[in-house]
Amino acid sequence: MMLQNNLQWLTIAALLIAGMVSHAHEGHEHGPADASIRAWTFADTGAHIHGTHIHGAYVASRDGKVQVRRTDGTVISLEIEKLTILDQRWIERKVAQVKEINENATPTNGTMKLIAANVPSKPAIAETFEPFEKLNAIKYRQDEKFFYVESNSMPDHRMMVGITAWQQQVPIPQPYFGDNAWRIPLEPVVAKNPLSAKSHFFRGAIALAANGVPIFNPIKNDGRTDTLLAGELDEFGGHCGRGDDYHYHIGPTHLQEIVGKDKPIAYALDGYPIYGYTEPDGSEVRGLDEFNGHSTPQLGYHYHATKTYPYLNGGFHGEVKEVDGQVDPQPRAGGVREALPPLRGAKITGFESKDNKSFSIKVEVGRETRYVNYFLNQDGSVKFDFVDGNGKVKSETYSPRQRGPGGGNDRPPRNEPPRRDPPPPARNASKGDAASNKANEGFTVSSTAIGRDGRISPEFTCDGESASLPLEWQGAPTGTKSFAISLWHTAPDQEKSYWLVYNIPATVNHLAKNDKTTGTVGLNDKKRASYDPMCSKGPGAKIYHISVYALSSELKLPKGSVNRDTLRKTIKGITLAETTLDFVYERAKR
Repeated sequence: MMLQNNLQWLTIAALLIAGMVSHAHEGHEHGPADASIRAWTFADTGAHIHGTHIHGAYVASRDGKVQVRRTDGTVISLEIEKLTILDQRWIERKVAQVKEINENATPTNGTMKLIAANVPSKPAIAETFEPFEKLNAIKYRQDEKFFYVESNSMPDHRMMVGITAWQQQVPIPQPYFGDNAWRIPLEPVVAKNPLSAKSHFFRGAIALAANGVPIFNPIKNDGRTDTLLAGELDEFGGHCGRGDDYHYHIGPTHLQEIVGKDKPIAYALDGYPIYGYTEPDGSEVRGLDEFNGHSTPQLGYHYHATKTYPYLNGGFHGEVKEVDGQVDPQPRAGGVREALPPLRGAKITGFESKDNKSFSIKVEVGRETRYVNYFLNQDGSVKFDFVDGNGKVKSETYSPRQRGPGGGNDRPPRNEPPRRDPPPPARNASKGDAASNKANEGFTVSSTAIGRDGRISPEFTCDGESASLPLEWQGAPTGTKSFAISLWHTAPDQEKSYWLVYNIPATVNHLAKNDKTTGTVGLNDKKRASYDPMCSKGPGAKIYHISVYALSSELKLPKGSVNRDTLRKTIKGITLAETTLDFVYERAKR
């Protein structure tokens, strides 16, 4: 009787195991109802096309064969040695898991101990990220469809050294955690219309390295510049984006020292692995397609790193969703300051870091040696000390502000407004001494034109009346003599200006709707002294900014010649405080 009960419990355990959520390298995406279904790929061609793979749930394996229950309920046997290496490894892990559960279910005192078996088995992708998880560089988890990786995007190697075309950005830890983690499909799906990185995905990441550092398109967001050839990358193939977020632009083959040459160095965001310059067995890579990928009997479809363009996956063999020029969804970078212009003639020759809290970058500009030293404060702010060639130090402190998705480009969330409670909070960039910091903390701007969801009312865009929006600001510091206002937006290759007003009297703390009499109106990007209503041509929502500057004097500038660049240069030394309000605008569908 006891033996019969034991067999019943073992049967139950086996059934539970067979129903566990399982994932593999290639296949079609399934819903929760058939989460145990996976794709089994034959190694004869390795290609993921009709006739070379079978969908079904694992039942058992013995005598060199695996039993698979197909979606129509029939059970078939497949010879394990004829499946891809990744499938074979999956079966090995499954067998070991069954053995462990059965051993734990052995009766000890006449009662059977049932072990919970609804934990997903470890997918093949985990083998790539596991070495860095053990080093506490990343964390990973999974659900039925996706593999998630958490990281701060700060690799364990020196950064920035070797860059000869510097955008003045520096690496700062990023908040790629929790709901803002990277996600990769566990079961990639072959795209019906594959997209090339030559004409798509100029923003944001296209892959994730084994150490949790994102990898961007080698072509920068102007759609034409090869970042490697332009001298923008360091000795490891990385640099920082506009959100001070470090990322790679070429295949990080140096990671093979940790993951091994037989393992992927990264995964593309469509779910397919990226290997190094050779096949896992050390043989020469042959027959790459336009995306730097191919299929082999052992691995099925996968990408390779190369020493020439496209350097890694040159697009996506698998399905991804592109929104506003990048893979969607994608984590948001957390920057603290606005993007800066390139520093001509600069070469980065040194980088030091201590506990990921204090950093120093050595920059050679001509015969002058400069340093950028910066420190992460407990409140999330970052203090910068800019040391010139004479040893003179200029200090600036910036408070946290959330940048756009995809490495800090000032863009909106892909399918939702900013996550904020009304009214949308101002973004303060503290500059100078403690007095300035204190002033900035109380300097805020708001607008009744922006709703509780962070979106602007259509009446203030080309979808409505095209009226300039009402504004109100409070908490200007003592000594303010005038105010200036700028409405702007960062596009992939330029910064656009829509509205500029300066010499607003210090006694004024608001502008009414369509106000055309207060202050002096500067030139927008159309070279008109007027409000240019937002009229986005690109798809998806975009994020815009209204900056209000408290100035220590009025501006003595000739009318008809002041644009955003002129204003920013002129007020650089007289800005007592500034505050910026972000909002979202999405063109009405027509």
